[in-house]
Amino acid sequence: MDDLPDLFPGFESRRFATQGAEIFARVGGEGPPLFMLHGYPQTHVMWHRVAPKLAPHFKLILLDLRGYGASSIPPTVPDHSTYSKRAMARDLVEISDQLGIERFLLCGHDRGGRVAYRAALDHPGRIEKLITLDIVPTYDMWHRLNRDLALKSFHWSFLAQPEPWPEEIIGRDAVGWLDHKLALWGGSGDLSIFAPEALAHYRAFFSEPERMHATCEDYRAGATYDLAADEADRTAGKRITCPVAVFWGEKGIPSKTAGPLAIWKDWCETVEGSAVASGHFLPEEAPDDTAQVVLDFFRA
Repeated sequence: MDDLPDLFPGFESRRFATQGAEIFARVGGEGPPLFMLHGYPQTHVMWHRVAPKLAPHFKLILLDLRGYGASSIPPTVPDHSTYSKRAMARDLVEISDQLGIERFLLCGHDRGGRVAYRAALDHPGRIEKLITLDIVPTYDMWHRLNRDLALKSFHWSFLAQPEPWPEEIIGRDAVGWLDHKLALWGGSGDLSIFAPEALAHYRAFFSEPERMHATCEDYRAGATYDLAADEADRTAGKRITCPVAVFWGEKGIPSKTAGPLAIWKDWCETVEGSAVASGHFLPEEAPDDTAQVVLDFFRA
């Protein structure tokens, strides 16, 4: 980390010990606390274009999820619960406790969005408002899978295969896999939407075999532990009670579903949202629009 470009000048670097993990975060800005969670295959660095626009209005806590970036790599267990969104949501709540924050705003992209909505389901009293970026719930990804969605998100089933097959395949050219996924899911179809300094962070993190393995465990948990948690909540009729906004890229992964907002209405008591002119990586492809929808919803 020390030899990589600092994309958050003026932000503090912090480490937080939680149950089974040590979480790295950048903290900066003034105002109500806002946790921001990244997705696959990235790190907290993905927020570098929106953080300067939000920092005058919020105290930003930008986390690396367990196993990602500069956070620790907990050992895996047979049921994959170490990398479940429930465990990651618990990291988030424990960090808020350590910071003396009772209630907070929460925004998550991709895998971070899954951690975010799981936090809202498991810890409803802690989340003031919630934003998810370019996802629909894990339950709906698996239960509504169609041809277009399967082709767009083939990595879900590939990364969830038993160890060590995905690790061995990706490990032959980990940076090549990373670059392909970033280009595939971005609206431009290439890497031009990413700052070279940000790519340096993503490539450095993904080049570590133990971290690449952790990301596979994230998806194994998604196909097992996380799906079971969603199914249990769906059967019980449990809903997200805080105000929710969902935004997705016009060319993003949820664009291949029957309709992201309609899907989220099954999960939330109150939800609004719309598409943004972007691919999957809204904060880097459309930072102005992304910052504006975050400001509009959280300050309303």
